[in-house]
Amino acid sequence: MSARNVLGTELVPCSYDPLTGFYRDGCCNTDAQDQGSHLICAKMTQAFLDFSLQQGNDLVTPRPEMRFAGLRAGDRWCLCALRWQEALEAGVAPPVVLECTHAQALEFVSLAQLQAHALVRTSS
Repeated sequence: MSARNVLGTELVPCSYDPLTGFYRDGCCNTDAQDQGSHLICAKMTQAFLDFSLQQGNDLVTPRPEMRFAGLRAGDRWCLCALRWQEALEAGVAPPVVLECTHAQALEFVSLAQLQAHALVRTSS
């Protein structure tokens, strides 16, 4: 059975550029090895990236040895559910892509919280 998102449908990839996910497969997939619970697909904002850096998690500095180019505002990334919750409490939670957010995120935050911060799709 394929992974499900918070809406109960099949989990959709979050980002291939930059390549995200605990397994760097583009999806917010998880299992017991993912101790950080990288479940929430979010569109980075400068406010969140600054907050994360202040919390000791530098998401902006490139780390070529880890095949990580560093994130910029506008990039999508699978975030740790607890970090997103901390950002929510601090008023800087980045917008969430519900279709790409793993159902297990609901063990940490409510669907209502995620929906309140859902990225609104625009037709392309």
